[in-house]
Amino acid sequence: MPKKEHTLLLEGRNVVLEAFRSGKPIDKVFILDGCQDGPVRTIVREAKKRDTLLKFVSKERLAQLSETGQHQGVIAYAAAYEYATIEEMFELAQKRGEDPFFILLDNIEDPHNLGAIIRTANLAGAHGVIIPKRRAVGLTATVAKTSAGALHYTPVAKVTNLAKTIEDLKKRGMWFVCADMDGEMMYRLNLKGPIGMVVGSEGEGIGRLVKEKCDFAAGIPMKGDIDSLNASVAAGVLAYEIVRQRMLQ
Repeated sequence: MPKKEHTLLLEGRNVVLEAFRSGKPIDKVFILDGCQDGPVRTIVREAKKRDTLLKFVSKERLAQLSETGQHQGVIAYAAAYEYATIEEMFELAQKRGEDPFFILLDNIEDPHNLGAIIRTANLAGAHGVIIPKRRAVGLTATVAKTSAGALHYTPVAKVTNLAKTIEDLKKRGMWFVCADMDGEMMYRLNLKGPIGMVVGSEGEGIGRLVKEKCDFAAGIPMKGDIDSLNASVAAGVLAYEIVRQRMLQ
């Protein structure tokens, strides 16, 4: 029986446990019958504490429910994920007493890339991730699993028009840098202050209109025989140059 459209399927022990810890409403948890190790016992305890429906099922049943094939004996149905607003990202920055740092994604259609970037955004201290409604993967089970729980702590907003969003954010004092292999070497750029970092896929890259709205293009030094990094790796490299420069302020 496929999951309902209004639910998010969470797979894997860490993902389900982080969902409980973050306070996300969990409707139902399926656990492999006979599985009683530490992490599973913790999940069972959290589920009982919140009156979440618990079902112990066979390996075959979990395989039917799984979308990723990597459930580690635990699958949960969560209430539908609600996208954050950009205003909530500004509020998070203000709460931390920091200049806003947003990561904007264009043409990212691989759920593993999106999940990895959300994880990086959380660890790099970004206040949110912004994705477009078109030509972008949504918040699927694979994204949730790849983010290793970061999806529950990092605001993700979905916007109709990325170029227009950049225009609006510029009016609020932000400036924008995009990852581009023909750009200025990132180490030579001043990446401090309220910043939006724009990353595209290694295939299509960043759309022309979005690229034109950016103030700077940052190039990542590459010494090998191929010409591009995986999108999530490029996002990580550039994000941590921003982190480095912020630490020197």
